[in-house]
Amino acid sequence: MGSEFDLLVVGDANPDVVLSGAPRGLAYGQREHLVSSGALVLGGSGAITACGAARLGLRTAFAGLVGDDAAGRFVLEELISRGVDVSRCTIGPEPTAMTVVLADGPDRAILTAPGCLPYLGAGDVPRGLARHVHVSSYFLQPRLAAGLPELFADVKRAGATTSLDTNDDPAGQWPDLTEVLRVTDVFLPNAAEARALSRTGGSLEEAAALLGKTGTLVVVKDGERGALAWDGGDVVRQGPIPVQAVDAVGAGDSFNAGFVAARLRGLPLAECLRVAVRCGGLSTRAAGGTAAQPAWEEL
Repeated sequence: MGSEFDLLVVGDANPDVVLSGAPRGLAYGQREHLVSSGALVLGGSGAITACGAARLGLRTAFAGLVGDDAAGRFVLEELISRGVDVSRCTIGPEPTAMTVVLADGPDRAILTAPGCLPYLGAGDVPRGLARHVHVSSYFLQPRLAAGLPELFADVKRAGATTSLDTNDDPAGQWPDLTEVLRVTDVFLPNAAEARALSRTGGSLEEAAALLGKTGTLVVVKDGERGALAWDGGDVVRQGPIPVQAVDAVGAGDSFNAGFVAARLRGLPLAECLRVAVRCGGLSTRAAGGTAAQPAWEEL
């Protein structure tokens, strides 16, 4: 299929203020806490995935909403500087989303003001643009989520493939995703999300099998244990790589970019998983989600 782009990423983009060495318990009463470091970086699962894919050589476009403000201009400039096409981005009716990440080693707390994110709908997404469409942060974008089954069905009818990373559900409700997973080629949760969505506290294989009943390929990110893929009953595992991690912000999004890039190259599942784990691991070498994303040659 001839397409202008290899990949269209649909989802969230915002500035991240990453504070490393944050205390676990914050004292209010105007107390000031000192942390080891801070950085202003490009954030948002969708934006980080798009940058990782472009770094790996994919012709990548991003479709999302930003505000008419300094934060929105920062986001668009950062995406453009990393080779991502933003001509399909829209200026939304509210300010750009903003996130503060409190990082403590590999763990983190995330505070997000959603801004214009809830206003993005499936009708804002161009059709027929790319070989593959990836959607991120499902629960932060309720209008997009409501129209996603129809959007993905359109994408697949046009001969392209689809993937989804829901990310965390801030409401903690974890609704049933059967309808959208039926038209999702690759589902990319982390271990906690897979267990929550499958309603099981058992093994990751069990969680992946329950989610995979819809026919989707389930690829589960398992942090320091690597990753697992469940494909119609076949299970593939990949261990982690040794890396001197600075922080893990965006590692899962870089993993997504690696998996999609490898799959679009036609590599077998085990190799796609290996590439994805390496992309996620190598991205932790610097603060923020995009500074240390690898090029294909590094893999």
